[in-house]
Amino acid sequence: MQAWLLKPWAKPLVFVLCLLPCIWLFYAASTDGLGANPAEALLRRTGDWTLRFLCIVLVVTPLRQISGWNLLVRYRRMLGLYAFFYACLHLLCYAWFDMGLDWGDIVADIPKRPFILVGFAAWSILLVLAVTSPKAVLKALGGKRWQWLHRAVYLVVPLALLHFFWMRAGKNNFAEVFVYAAILAALLGWRAVRAIKK
Repeated sequence: MQAWLLKPWAKPLVFVLCLLPCIWLFYAASTDGLGANPAEALLRRTGDWTLRFLCIVLVVTPLRQISGWNLLVRYRRMLGLYAFFYACLHLLCYAWFDMGLDWGDIVADIPKRPFILVGFAAWSILLVLAVTSPKAVLKALGGKRWQWLHRAVYLVVPLALLHFFWMRAGKNNFAEVFVYAAILAALLGWRAVRAIKK
């Protein structure tokens, strides 16, 4: 695996694989493959992929520690940026399909509805992490400060889960919420146990 991760085509391949859900969604939308309510389907599925990429980002460190595949760390920044990318698509779907890109209404709507406010807070933290992800920023801030800043991803997780929970509360459908909660709790629990041992 270490040798594979060093291949010159490995990173472009991972980049394309991460982009495939977006390509499929656009294709499905253009061919009426998203059901009777494509706007709702796009909103829901972009949110799902945001959560999935958050899980993928958080699994990098445990997988690296268990397997010894230390070169996985080279892919963490790209995976984190993809989590932000799908979060942006999710926000765009809300702004476009729910609010008609009326920015005045959007600004007024965010504080009125708690699940929108929580989702926007999670997106705002991801925005800060994306803006500060380049190596030049890392050098400017210093390794320790940059690392502390990027631990803010641990704030994104509960906010994203709460947003998802409130979204599903209207339909009284919490099965997927519990699945994501279990996965993310296990990934964060791994980190907590390692921190305690240290």
